[in-house]
Amino acid sequence: MAAHRKSAHRKPKQRPFTGPAARTAATLALAGAATVTSATGAGAAPAEPAPTAAQVRAKVDRLYHDAEVATEKYNGAKEKEAAATKAVDTLADEAARRTDRLNTARHTLGSMATAQYRTGALDPAVQLALSSDPDTYLERAAQLDRAGDRQTSLLTGIRRQLSGIARVKARADRETEALAARRAELQEHRTAITTKLADARKLLATLTADERAAYERAADAAHGGGPAQADRSATHADRSTARASVAAPDSRAGRAVAFAHGAIGKPYVWGATGPNAFDCSGLTQAAWQAAGVSLPRTTYTQINAGQRVSRSELAPGDLVFFYSGISHVGLYIGGGQMIHAPRPGAPVRIAPIDQMPFAGATRVA
Repeated sequence: MAAHRKSAHRKPKQRPFTGPAARTAATLALAGAATVTSATGAGAAPAEPAPTAAQVRAKVDRLYHDAEVATEKYNGAKEKEAAATKAVDTLADEAARRTDRLNTARHTLGSMATAQYRTGALDPAVQLALSSDPDTYLERAAQLDRAGDRQTSLLTGIRRQLSGIARVKARADRETEALAARRAELQEHRTAITTKLADARKLLATLTADERAAYERAADAAHGGGPAQADRSATHADRSTARASVAAPDSRAGRAVAFAHGAIGKPYVWGATGPNAFDCSGLTQAAWQAAGVSLPRTTYTQINAGQRVSRSELAPGDLVFFYSGISHVGLYIGGGQMIHAPRPGAPVRIAPIDQMPFAGATRVA
């Protein structure tokens, strides 16, 4: 009996899995092993190394350049948008004037029709037969004929006016469509600029304070500035020194150069034409505007705004252009120097023209 109780409490023997159960267990075991391997990092793809400070600086420079290219496209699109807006407004005014004339003609025609209805019940021959004064009647008949001619003329004029209004409205519709396209283009370039500048700021934020300072020093040197240019006394020194060496070829060029000197130290803001901030082509446009000359808005149109000159022929007041896409411009002031608006964060300053890829020069006509 004791032996029976002992055997009753004995643990059952573990039997190995067979068939589908065995395959399931093996699969779970392999999956668990893979998870452990992955968790320990064995076989994982190596993470990309963080970019070096030099790589960050190169990317930031490229983003600033791309933003400047987009800025000039934005400036061109804005100029076209302004022209399209003016065209739509002009056509709207013309349609309103034509409509007023049409309404006046319709009123006149309505008055004539009312008068004829009141007096034209009898046939003219009957009126002549019953008239006690044939001469007076004949005079009135002639007046009626003239009134009929005038009515015909009014009807012809009204038809012409209706046709003219339809043409004006069709042109207005086309200009409105063009305006919508210009505004879409404007928004596209605006988005490109803000995105690239935001990306540049994010990249700069990855640098240490010392690395950012080094980048700014290098960028300032490349664009003709330096830390001292942030100081007002250094700015005044720049102005006075450069003014002393400038000998403009004529009074207009002299006024343009003087304006550019007065802008030194003002901030770069994309799309700005002054008086408190400028982008590169905005500065040159404003400088020559001060001299009484209207320049187009963009770098790639300003280069065709005068006579091309070689680098060896440069004189103060000439426009100097850089990069293969003609995306940057400055105002030459002599001695191998120019005044330009470099980039965001860098104010208007004096810079040597040999620190950017020279693309050409134009003497304003």
